[in-house]
Amino acid sequence: MPAEGFGVFQIADAAQCEQVVYDAIKTGYRLLDTAAAYMNEEAVGKGVARAIAEGITTREELFITTKVWVQDQKTEETAYEAVKVSLKKLAMPYVDLVLLHQPMGDYFAAYRGIERACREGLTKAVGVANFYPAVLANLCENVEMIPAVNQVELHPFFVQESALENMKAYGVVPQAWGPLAEGKHGIFTDPKLTEIGQKYGKSAAQVVLRWNAQRGVSIIPKSVHVERMGQNIDIWDFTLTDEGMAEIAAKDLGHSEIVNHDDPAFVKMLCGMKIH
Repeated sequence: MPAEGFGVFQIADAAQCEQVVYDAIKTGYRLLDTAAAYMNEEAVGKGVARAIAEGITTREELFITTKVWVQDQKTEETAYEAVKVSLKKLAMPYVDLVLLHQPMGDYFAAYRGIERACREGLTKAVGVANFYPAVLANLCENVEMIPAVNQVELHPFFVQESALENMKAYGVVPQAWGPLAEGKHGIFTDPKLTEIGQKYGKSAAQVVLRWNAQRGVSIIPKSVHVERMGQNIDIWDFTLTDEGMAEIAAKDLGHSEIVNHDDPAFVKMLCGMKIH
């Protein structure tokens, strides 16, 4: 799996999504992250097909991730069938990674469903998203296939160092959704991040992405602008110092200001969200 990829969350317009996926591949991204709940798998598949048809890349060079939504995390069969529906929408015989999108519903049964999909070659690997440390530990202690990836919110304002240590202990690769904090906290103009970036001729956003990468975190930033796509992937020619890493981590608030999985109302909302 590439260390950096491209996410398509909240790109609902099909034509725009197809174009930005094509642009992302042309820019150099080879990891593409979508989900059934994003309602844009068909557009992702079309963008990929266009890039392959033009000889920009091959399917083998790409790493495609999708996710099973809570609505289909009811039984082994519903999760397994959800994978097949995603493949049909993507117009692909397999994906490289399938994640359970939330630790909700009967996620043990659902996990068995994606394990089955993996054994049958419908996906090359399985994993989870938004599984906090104790929940991830419980899953890892009771499944046949340890999740390859746990995709969670990780950025300087929500560092989650203990979560990373837990993932490392189980051999689970951490992947950051919202690595740019969805633009919150003035992250793009933060004085300290800007100051650090000036030492390397990089932007605050590039510093933040590099910081996560140096922690061993896979990152999937999103942008619909080609120029920013290029900037987001241009983070591999500099290395932050230990002091710089610590200064960035010092911004940690110790909690998310985007989602709250401990809020019953939030859980109820996600459980009630229907995608079909």
